[in-house]
Amino acid sequence: MNALHWLQEWYQSQCDGDWEHQSGIEIKTLDNPGWDIKINISDTDLEGLIIEYQLNEVDENQWYGFQSDGYTFEACGDPSKLETLILIFKKITENQEQSL
Repeated sequence: MNALHWLQEWYQSQCDGDWEHQSGIEIKTLDNPGWDIKINISDTDLEGLIIEYQLNEVDENQWYGFQSDGYTFEACGDPSKLETLILIFKKITENQEQSL
């Protein structure tokens, strides 16, 4: 299953008639250039998950970073990293599910 398909399924699995009205996923571009993803994890199995900001930078054109404050997972990266950012969220989600 590719990353986008997985993200669609994760989103759909969170929709319960309430969550999707106040929460969701936001994907937009950055002007430096790059991608920015914000995923509201409130009222999901990931709520409360704290991840300090982690930056992985090869150079100014190859980079990505991510964090979670317990309510929102945020990730950003260079223009080639959209799939990478989704896969990071997927891995975090799967690791959290295994620890339940």
